[in-house]
Amino acid sequence: MQIKISARHGHLRDETKQFIMEKAQKLLHFFDRLTSIEVTVDLEGDAKTVEFLVSAEHKHDFVARESNGDIRAATDLAIAKVEKQIRKYKERVQDHRRTPPMGETPKAGEPARESTGTAPANEETP
Repeated sequence: MQIKISARHGHLRDETKQFIMEKAQKLLHFFDRLTSIEVTVDLEGDAKTVEFLVSAEHKHDFVARESNGDIRAATDLAIAKVEKQIRKYKERVQDHRRTPPMGETPKAGEPARESTGTAPANEETP
């Protein structure tokens, strides 16, 4: 996996780059199929903006942007956003074959009925 850190309108200190690198590597704990992480830090103005572009297998990208006066705080907030997106994506793609879909389990005491889109013959339609 590649981690690329770049800065706009200035230079980052080595300690800041190391901090961002460590935070970016922690994303692998949530999803191990990440292919690259690009971090862009915009140093223009009072509010520092940190943007994470995280690419995963199957062409899925996660993007988070956060601004704050402190680069480390902006990094933490952006990482939290990416973590949330990764968790949501991972939950969505996980295999849930063992639990039946909610619409297919009949309630106790009711016969199972197929949904054909039309009303049954014994019920009137308005």
